Amino acid sequence: MSSIVAIVGRPNVGKSTFFNRLIQRREAIVDSVSGVTRDRHYGKTDWNGRYFSVIDTGGYVLGSDDVFEAEIDKQVELAIGEADAIIFMVDVETGVTPMDEDVAQLLRKVNKPVFLAVNKVDNSKRLENAVEFYSLGLGEYYPIASTSGSGTGELLDALVEALPEDTRAEEADLPRFAVVGRPNAGKSSFINSLIGEDRYIVTDIAGTTRDSIDTKYNRFGFEFNLVDTAGIRRKSKVKEDLEFYSVMRSVRAIEHCDVCLIVMDATRGFDGQVQNIFWLAQRNRKGIVILVNKWDLFEKETNTMKEYEAKIRQEMEPFTDVPVVFMSVLTKQRIFKAIETAVEVYNNRSKKIKTSELNEVMLPIIESYPPPAYKGKYVKIKFCMQLPTPQPQFAFFCNLPQYVKDPYKRYLENKLREKFDFTGVPVSVYFRKK
Repeated sequence: MSSIVAIVGRPNVGKSTFFNRLIQRREAIVDSVSGVTRDRHYGKTDWNGRYFSVIDTGGYVLGSDDVFEAEIDKQVELAIGEADAIIFMVDVETGVTPMDEDVAQLLRKVNKPVFLAVNKVDNSKRLENAVEFYSLGLGEYYPIASTSGSGTGELLDALVEALPEDTRAEEADLPRFAVVGRPNAGKSSFINSLIGEDRYIVTDIAGTTRDSIDTKYNRFGFEFNLVDTAGIRRKSKVKEDLEFYSVMRSVRAIEHCDVCLIVMDATRGFDGQVQNIFWLAQRNRKGIVILVNKWDLFEKETNTMKEYEAKIRQEMEPFTDVPVVFMSVLTKQRIFKAIETAVEVYNNRSKKIKTSELNEVMLPIIESYPPPAYKGKYVKIKFCMQLPTPQPQFAFFCNLPQYVKDPYKRYLENKLREKFDFTGVPVSVYFRKK
């Protein structure tokens, strides 16, 4: 499971600049998907061969100055609870502020690695000034400059050294289905109805599940691990900001699963937080099933379901080939349909197509509708194959890969979906030089 690193600190010390610096090397590769609203506060990166996720807590703090202090304490507590390591960022220009001291006080009690990064140290005078941050009582500090990147190497060396070893679950051969969604959408009740026992305390209070728990599920000939992330009980002091918390928890579950069952509340719709989780799963190339829960509470007319589904698909564009199951955990309506659908999506995600069959089907399609010429040059696609990756990725070999634009890639992706059924699974199409 990849580790999570949280960047904390008061506003305007340069957290986001540092965050962007970390993820840009990878982001271009991980996320070459067009039309994706990128979540600005979460990314993946690697250093010295160690991959980890980075969360920029600053991105979640909104409000006026007096709201800030309470918000920042809250962010720091969330980060302390969820992250494997913490980068505490301060600003050499302003020196130690009372707010820095508050954060340091919270961090001194933590038994997780904390790295004090003194930002904006871009000359020798400032290097001298950085010494005053010893007073925060967090030991060694790292002078860095986010904008130029100076000093970040030493900080990252120390950081990856301190991260826990990558522990892969032993039962890697069993498919893992993560049940994710915003708090109180009915995730725990869904799992309880599936396994037929009340393993979780379910109340009307959002976020009563304590940890993300794995449940082995074996019924109707299906066997897999169910991972429940449900809202997690908030620390007593953390009253609001469920969004940040559930995103942080979902990050872990999503990165480590094969299929995401996104449970949403029919009465609330496919709102911003559900969309965040959807794009997170899509960006991590996971199978996805949307489960619209509490459908029994929804006022219905003849075409309600069709219209509701159309509205969800509109929000998902361009990746609309995702199964949507309307269910009610309370009345047990269609809950097993949800699992059957997840198993189908899992099978689609692990589908391997023979190269000969792929070429037989795709080459005539390409011939009848070739990529448009660019600057008077014609792109000739000669051959295609599926890459040996856990999720469907295809390479098309041609003479001028750089001239193939996104619309044509999407066209080929849609044809692959149509001919080979990849419902619920992100498909990647690459062009390589022959």
